[in-house]
Amino acid sequence: MIIEPVTRRLKSLIKLPGFQPNRATELTHYSLLAVCFLFTGLLIFIPDDQPAVASPILTTSPDHFENTPLKAVLTPGDTLEWNRPRIAERQEERERLVDTHLAPQDIHDERILDAIRYVPRHEFVPARLRGQAYHNNPLPIGYGQTISQPYIVAYMNQMLNLTPGDKVLEIGTGSGYHAATLSELTPHVYSIEIIRELGERAADVYRELGYETIQTKIADGYFGWEEHAPFDAIIVTAAAGHVPQPLIEQLKPGGVIVIPIGSPYQVQTLMRIRKDEEGNIRTERDMPVRFVPMTGQVQEP
Repeated sequence: MIIEPVTRRLKSLIKLPGFQPNRATELTHYSLLAVCFLFTGLLIFIPDDQPAVASPILTTSPDHFENTPLKAVLTPGDTLEWNRPRIAERQEERERLVDTHLAPQDIHDERILDAIRYVPRHEFVPARLRGQAYHNNPLPIGYGQTISQPYIVAYMNQMLNLTPGDKVLEIGTGSGYHAATLSELTPHVYSIEIIRELGERAADVYRELGYETIQTKIADGYFGWEEHAPFDAIIVTAAAGHVPQPLIEQLKPGGVIVIPIGSPYQVQTLMRIRKDEEGNIRTERDMPVRFVPMTGQVQEP
């Protein structure tokens, strides 16, 4: 211990012949002892190979493929952990998809790119189409629905601008792939599917792969999920003629809705709806898209 020789030295000075310590020297002695204790504590509790100050980073190294939790560091004193499965199978194809079709375009958020790298899209498509899982195009999944092309999934996620801890609602679970990419960004993902067979199949895939943080529900997404509102973000993966009012009401002030607006089976417009802190709504037009139509109450006159 470094403190012992220092203490002995101070005591020896006080005990020197003819040396009469006064109150000032005693205070100096004890002050030096306090400094030594503090310095020794720092040596004990700060490892030589660790920084003394934490950095606000998201630890999602592409070298980790085991089914273990990854930690998202929000601030030096506030951490959020959740389980995000890592599947090594066909990892090179996912890397190639990102490097060829997403990163060279306007997907610039590394967290969004990592979500595409990590989520095994082939597990969410019908077995007969798994060979095409990492082509940058939509694929049919039955019941008149499709799994969106990876670029559109990444682009819409980027529009949401999620941070770890945000609560997000997805309308249209479909294959389950899109919600799985969202769960790479936040553990608070809620997804509603109106077609029971698709919703149950997606829930089964989540259980098999270990996506434990995604909550699903079979219902008409038009009405949102009031029990878990308000949401920081809402994403709609089917085209509607208008933005459902319940979704606007369940959006938190400062939140955003991303939704394709337009007629069924025609070119629609991808829209971003923002609600400010006073509850005012602002609409932004983004780009032309083509989605399958949203069904249920939204189609009622």
